[in-house]
Amino acid sequence: MSSYPVSSAIAEGNGYTIVENASLEGRNSFRVPARTHLLIDVKKPEALGEVLAYPLLNNAPVLVLGEGSNVLFTRDWPHVVLSMASQGIAVERDEIDACRVRVAAGENWNSFVHWSLARGFAGLENLVLIPGSVGAAPIQNIGAYGVEVCEFIESVAAWDRHGGKPVELDVADCRFGYRDSVFKQEPDRYIVTSVVFRLPRARELKIGYAGIAEELDALGFNKPTHAQLAEAISRVRTRKLPNPALIGNAGSFFKNPLVSTAQGEELRQRHPDLPCWPTADGQLKLSAAWLIESCGFKGLRRGSTGVSEHHALVLVNLGGATGAEIWSLAEEIRDTVHARYEVMLEPEPRIL
Repeated sequence: MSSYPVSSAIAEGNGYTIVENASLEGRNSFRVPARTHLLIDVKKPEALGEVLAYPLLNNAPVLVLGEGSNVLFTRDWPHVVLSMASQGIAVERDEIDACRVRVAAGENWNSFVHWSLARGFAGLENLVLIPGSVGAAPIQNIGAYGVEVCEFIESVAAWDRHGGKPVELDVADCRFGYRDSVFKQEPDRYIVTSVVFRLPRARELKIGYAGIAEELDALGFNKPTHAQLAEAISRVRTRKLPNPALIGNAGSFFKNPLVSTAQGEELRQRHPDLPCWPTADGQLKLSAAWLIESCGFKGLRRGSTGVSEHHALVLVNLGGATGAEIWSLAEEIRDTVHARYEVMLEPEPRIL
C-alpha cells in the first residue's frame, strides 16, 4: 500500500464532511488496508449538489461506498470515496394489503428487515442478516433463499451525476437482474439516496431452500410466522457464514453461474450430485459452492487468507491479509473451476 500522510478534514458543510488521505480499513468488511485520496460522508442527500461541485471532484472517479460489505480493495483508491450516511424510515402510504415505505440509503439493511417484521410486514424475512446498507441493496439486487430485493422495490431515488440533479427511477428503469442493476451497469452515474419499498402484509413463506424446513422443525415452528422464518434463516446463516466483525469476509464471494440447459444437463450427466435450478429465462443456475468444494478449496488456508471451512463460497481474511492476496486466491479458485468444468465464476463483490 502507498504511504499517505495523516488524514485530515479539509471541508465541512451542512450535511457533509470531506477528509483527505483517509483510511478505508474500517470501512470494508474484508478489513483489508487501503486508503483514499478523499473520503466524503454525506448525511443529507440535498447536500450532494454542493459536494459534487467542489473543484477537487471535477472529473474525478467517485466510488460510492455503503458499509463496504460488497467490495474488495486490492490497492489504495487514489480518487474519491463517497459514503451516503443519511438515516430515516418514513411511511409514505399505508394501505390495507401493503405499505409504501421510503428508507434512507445509510440505514443498515438488517435493522430495516427487523423493523419491517416488527410491524407485521412480510417478505423480507429471507433477506435477514445480509450485511450492508439499504442504499447498496438495489445496486447488487441482493438475494437469498429464493428471494430478491427487487420483488419489493417500488422505486429508487438517486443523484444523477450525468444530469446533475436528483431523479426517481421506477423498477423498469432500475433494470434489475441476477445480482445486477442499472446502478451496477453504470457505476459512475447514480448515487442512491433512498429506496421506496412496497411491503405486503401477507405473503406465502419461501422455505424451499435446503436446510430451512429442517431448521424450522428443530425450532418447533410447525406453522411458522414470517418473523419465525427470519429466526430460522438467521440461525442457518450464522452457522455457515463467519461474522465480518470477527473474521474479515464479504459473504458469498462468487455468483452461482448461469449456463445453458444443454451445458447444464451435460455437466449433470458427468456429475449427478451437482445441484442446479432452472431459471425463468430457460437457463440453469449451478451451485458455485459445490464447484469450488469439489476442487478441494473448502477450508483451505494460505497464509493470512483462506476459504471458510463452513462454506466454500466465503473467502476470509484470517488476520493481516491484503486485498491483493485475497484476490490472488479468488483468481486461483476461478481458474481451477474453469479448467475442470468449463464454467467461469464471477465475483459478487466489486473488485478494485
